Amino acid sequence: MITPSGHFRIYIATQPVDFRKGMDGLAALVRAEFDLDPFYGSHHLVRVVDLFVDEFDLIDLGFGRAAHARTGRPGYHPAVLLKLFIYGYLNRIPSSRRLEREAGRNVELMWLTGRLVPDHKTIADFRRDNGPDIRRTCARFMELCRRIGVLKGACVAIDGSKSRAVNSRDRNFTKGKIASRIAHLEADVERYTAEMVRVDRQEEGGVRAEKVAHLAKRYGRVRQHIQHPQAMDRALADAPEGQISLSDPDVRAMATSARNSGMVGYNVQTAVDAETHLIVVHDVTNQGHDRDLLMPMARAAQEALHREIMHVLADKGYFSGRQILTCHEAGITTTVPKPETSPNRVKGMYVKPDFAYEADADVYRCPAGQALTYRYTTEEDGLELRRYWTGDCGGGLMKTRCTTGKERRITRWAHEHLIGAARARLIGLTEPMTVRRGTVEHPFGTLKGWMGTSHFLTRRLRNVKTEIALNVLAYNIKRMVALIGIRGLRAEVKA
Repeated sequence: MITPSGHFRIYIATQPVDFRKGMDGLAALVRAEFDLDPFYGSHHLVRVVDLFVDEFDLIDLGFGRAAHARTGRPGYHPAVLLKLFIYGYLNRIPSSRRLEREAGRNVELMWLTGRLVPDHKTIADFRRDNGPDIRRTCARFMELCRRIGVLKGACVAIDGSKSRAVNSRDRNFTKGKIASRIAHLEADVERYTAEMVRVDRQEEGGVRAEKVAHLAKRYGRVRQHIQHPQAMDRALADAPEGQISLSDPDVRAMATSARNSGMVGYNVQTAVDAETHLIVVHDVTNQGHDRDLLMPMARAAQEALHREIMHVLADKGYFSGRQILTCHEAGITTTVPKPETSPNRVKGMYVKPDFAYEADADVYRCPAGQALTYRYTTEEDGLELRRYWTGDCGGGLMKTRCTTGKERRITRWAHEHLIGAARARLIGLTEPMTVRRGTVEHPFGTLKGWMGTSHFLTRRLRNVKTEIALNVLAYNIKRMVALIGIRGLRAEVKA
């Protein structure tokens, strides 16, 4: 046999080999002769990877080349490459070139792949071409966790984290960046022009000609540099979301929690089980905020867990009245803090939470005891809003802390009782935000730190989704080993 590197390798078959099954037929024979037991025990993590992939019908999952053609040279079986990737992400080896090297020198990988050594392009192409199938494999493992009873999913925490992409900040253009760059270059043009005028007036002889020629050369170079941002500015008119990224067209500039900072990357979303810390579902988006992601993530978690009712925890970045109502109608209870957008509290004035709503009388009671009565109902942006106010405000200090107008007005959403119930849960004994922080921050810390995924290696959104799916699968396998052990996991996979 000729290896991908071009070397000859000779195998002596001690039993019949069906080469119509492709390279995996020979790999099975080699593995039978190359036993892992002298090196590692029978309950090693690499055996979990081997058993997990072998138990799945790769044709059913959609993997290409799982069924071999009757003619032509057979390629690498997808099971071999899938095992290679899962092992790589379990051991912080996500690079296709590093996986190629490890396949030729790592004893565990030699056993796992039957001493086959695919080249790095074959490995990288497999990840690129089988993205949806790899994501289905990750979902199938979560189905296994749910089936064996480890994953209950009564309470799920949702959060997002932004990760850097291949595209650098210098190769991402927005309207503001381009305007700043053009202004900086035009200032250089004016400076060189003024310097040339000064030299022409004050200098004499050969020195003047030399300096003017040098400045003219710098001037022409800057004028050429201005053409690039000007072309980008014209292209921005047709760019989605007003951004252009040269290395990865799908990537976007996003704000981060750090003050006056941002990054060019993707927004990774996870829904994590509060009891086991397993990642139930995940997604990647190039949307810089989380406001519209509560319902999609909650609904995906509900479907993955096969639950009719479920409790979801999220931070204030996910707050959306419309999304909370949609979740409630689907049987999902959401505990999401409402962000305080009014600047009045900083000014020492009363804000809406300082006014108590009395449901029986349908009035708001102000801190001074005055009732704000219902006036009329209106609709804004598809939301039904009820207006309350009173014109019987006295003077004095409390009036100045309440409003600067003639009467204090309050707007109430028709389904604001859902927000009130969430607020009551937030101040309860269970401390849901502490539970949320201790649940969902742990997987992100593991993925970014321990697994070394502080930035993505692939380009385009579809490939980044595949990359994070492999990371999540590796994390969940490690987590299940911590929960039930390798023996228990192997037994459940076989069942």
